[in-house]
Amino acid sequence: MKTIAVLGLGKVGDLAAELLVASGFTVVGYDAAPQPEKAFETRKLDLSGSSVLADALASVDAVLSCLPFHLNMAVADAAHAAGIHYFDLTEDVPTTRHIQTLARTSKGLMAPQCGLAPGFIGIVGADLIGQVDTCRSCRMRVGALPQHPNGLLGYAFNWSPEGVVNEYLNDCEVLEGGEIKMVSAMEWIEKIYIGGVELEAFTTSGGLGTMCETYHGRVPDMDYKTMRYPGHVAMMNFFFHELLMRDRRREAGEILVNAKPPIDNDVVYVHAAAEGTIEDRLQRREFVRAYRPTRVAGRTRTAIAWTTASSVATIIAMTRDGALPQKGFLKQEDVPLQAFLASDTAAPFRDGAV
Repeated sequence: MKTIAVLGLGKVGDLAAELLVASGFTVVGYDAAPQPEKAFETRKLDLSGSSVLADALASVDAVLSCLPFHLNMAVADAAHAAGIHYFDLTEDVPTTRHIQTLARTSKGLMAPQCGLAPGFIGIVGADLIGQVDTCRSCRMRVGALPQHPNGLLGYAFNWSPEGVVNEYLNDCEVLEGGEIKMVSAMEWIEKIYIGGVELEAFTTSGGLGTMCETYHGRVPDMDYKTMRYPGHVAMMNFFFHELLMRDRRREAGEILVNAKPPIDNDVVYVHAAAEGTIEDRLQRREFVRAYRPTRVAGRTRTAIAWTTASSVATIIAMTRDGALPQKGFLKQEDVPLQAFLASDTAAPFRDGAV
């Protein structure tokens, strides 16, 4: 794997492309908008043409989609037809199921969910489960937040509004009492403290990726929750359900971004814990970090941008280097955490002290 197409050159896609160039890849970046001069070749992407994706993928070994989640099925289909590796950042469950089906006959690796959550959090969760002899529960929480929040929402939309709305409204897969269940989003509210900062956590869709399927019969209780500042989930439940904005998803996203635009001073909290027995003694293993903006690829990047871009760039580099499978479907929980952290592209993850 030497050449890779990166589709979508927003903050995450652009940084991922730069990290891949620094890792020795030849990158061709595609975006709907004209791009300034970069360290890699860029081309305009117009998905209205029927052969656009096939043409874009004809001369590369892999594709990374940083496009909105609803476009990823078409990209995955094109990658499968071209016989190349496929990577994306999606949290959308139907998209992942579709890619799992494609992977049964793929010539390359089909690897969705390579971002932060799903993605890095699943790698961490699997490592914690592996630290105990028998695991009774694994809880994974991630929050991408402003460092200095204001207003009742205490939030800023540094991530795709489409993705956030999707996560807040779609049902969530969990393991409860040994059974795979679907529960409503924005429920199961709990209080968490990280470094003295009070947060609330609640169920959101997609964060576990394929982990319920993987650990069914092995871990009785497992769930993923998003973390926000206190009061956020009550406001969002009012917005989506009492005002019926759940029926107007696109407009809901536009309203929220207009009210809470992106900021530079963000923080990504990661809180994961596994409980189980080690030599017949009940133990708890935790991974707690606070990731902040840092200098990556020559510029200071927001925490959500570099955690997401570094995660997927690391997975791609590990695939090239033979540390991961070369075909079929990649589950994030099958990625070894220590090998991930040893990669040059994952260097910022090694810090994050609370």
